[in-house]
Amino acid sequence: MGRYVPHDSLESPRFSGVRTFMRLPNARDLPNSDAVVVGIPFDTGASFRAGARFGPEGIRSASHLLRPYNPLQGIGIFDHISVTDFGDIPIVPGYIEESYEAIRRELEVIHRAGVVPIALGGDHSIALPELRAAAAIHGPLAIVQFDSHADTWDSYFGKRYNHGTVFRRAVEEGVLSPQQSVQVGMRGSLYGASDLEESRRLGFEVMSTQTVRRLGPEETVARIRERVGESKVFVSFDVDFVDPAYAPGTGTPEVGGFTSAEALELLGGLSGIDLIGGDVVEVYPQYDGPAQITSLLAATVAFELLSLLASVKKANVEQSGGTEDGLDH
Repeated sequence: MGRYVPHDSLESPRFSGVRTFMRLPNARDLPNSDAVVVGIPFDTGASFRAGARFGPEGIRSASHLLRPYNPLQGIGIFDHISVTDFGDIPIVPGYIEESYEAIRRELEVIHRAGVVPIALGGDHSIALPELRAAAAIHGPLAIVQFDSHADTWDSYFGKRYNHGTVFRRAVEEGVLSPQQSVQVGMRGSLYGASDLEESRRLGFEVMSTQTVRRLGPEETVARIRERVGESKVFVSFDVDFVDPAYAPGTGTPEVGGFTSAEALELLGGLSGIDLIGGDVVEVYPQYDGPAQITSLLAATVAFELLSLLASVKKANVEQSGGTEDGLDH
């Protein structure tokens, strides 16, 4: 069959229809998909504001503004990959470990089918079951984490599972390879110097906001690409990477961050990496105001991740001299 593509917004208005991501079909047809967008409406792991459970809904609504051609990458996404909106994973509100198991179970099925999931969060604690599911199929992963917080505490209020401990747990469980991983954009006040030193001790490369600004986007991207090398890569984008002037609708905002344009430039520079999954997390629509600017940022980040997948698919087909009629599962 043909590719799954969005509804044609030149035939039906973008403000109409059911709110799926970019107006894609709501389908769970993994054999005929290259990638799926999946909602994970979980926020029990949050430590300050609550409400990221409404993030997938807000991101999907804002995504109807997006068009299928990405001028930064020079690619029409759906000319090269078949994508559906997979719907939401049925988490268990208030119960993090039960929700983790539900998330892992569903995402592992997606990875096993050779399909790349792009998740809409949800707070950042969802990254742990995402990584568990991906590593079960692909082995330990490299992560590129765009964030203002390292999320490598050992515990918070004596609890091991929340959005501040997720990447420490991932290293301990062996689902991440920290020597191929990088945390980009760290900034803001800390409980102590050890907050970031723990990340380095675990093996991550830590690039603070000040470091990224000193290096500039080209050198930052070069450092990221050198770090991940040929590894299977998971990209995790916390919207608090961006300054709250551009992304107010988040759970733990930190001033002094990046613009939306700077964030998209860094993401676009990752073209060609072996992306096997990604997410955009910590969107709180109730703090976003009527303009939906944080939701639109998050939708555009997911759009950029799909663009990276489409670029790789296009390059692989061109290199092999084949056609894109079939799916590469």
